[in-house]
Amino acid sequence: MPYVILRDDDTNVLTPPECLERLYRPFLDAGLPVNLATIPAVSTDAKRPDGLPEGFLWRHPSNNKRLPLEKEQMLVQYLRANPGFHVVQHGHHHDPFEFDRTDRNEIMQRLEAGRALLQNAGFQRPETFVAPHDKFSRIGYREVARRYQVISTGWFELRRLPRAWWPKYAMAKALGHPHWRVNGTMLLSHPGCLLSYMRPYDTMLETIKAQIQRRKLTVLVTHWWEYFRDRQPDDQFIAVLHSLADYLRSTKDVKVISFAELVTSKIPLN
Repeated sequence: MPYVILRDDDTNVLTPPECLERLYRPFLDAGLPVNLATIPAVSTDAKRPDGLPEGFLWRHPSNNKRLPLEKEQMLVQYLRANPGFHVVQHGHHHDPFEFDRTDRNEIMQRLEAGRALLQNAGFQRPETFVAPHDKFSRIGYREVARRYQVISTGWFELRRLPRAWWPKYAMAKALGHPHWRVNGTMLLSHPGCLLSYMRPYDTMLETIKAQIQRRKLTVLVTHWWEYFRDRQPDDQFIAVLHSLADYLRSTKDVKVISFAELVTSKIPLN
């Protein structure tokens, strides 16, 4: 049976709950878990690698440069009221390449502080980590793997992996496996952002279906803010996402799971 993990990136304290409600109500009503890669303390001046402002920066309720999640905020209350959402850790501030660095102490501080902020907001201790822009240094990989049971990323580069991991990575590559394990940590790749406004809408769903059927486990990645560019809903793109919900709900030989369920189960990775 193919398994699917839906991962939506960049939820943060500035994310309007109504956007997540518009996107994922069909999934929640169908009992399909949605994993939100959540930024613990978003930088209000976060930039993309090309220097442009990040698309997930919507509202600026204060002049603070770092805005953490807190229990009493409307977003947190909404997420906790809808247990179909599963919060995983997405960096710390979402600064560009914040885990593609060589300062071990800085990496450790960001990991621990981010995890603590999510727990202080009332969420369970995150066991899955997503790095901003999928970028890790060797030290970054090593320190994340020491603390988390799942690393979800787009791809793996040999030069960025700890040398001790190279044999297992080489074996995974030789076998054509998109996912692998090292020292008890699952390392999951994804087939690109198949749910993106930069892809053709008319073939998007069929492309996703084909990808799901080719793998035992597929991580589908999307970004909530892409559906509301310029603060306006892209109804056609949202319709594709809801068609995916219909497909996943009605297809009995495909099962949608959370990262947490993957950790506690014996579901095969490949």
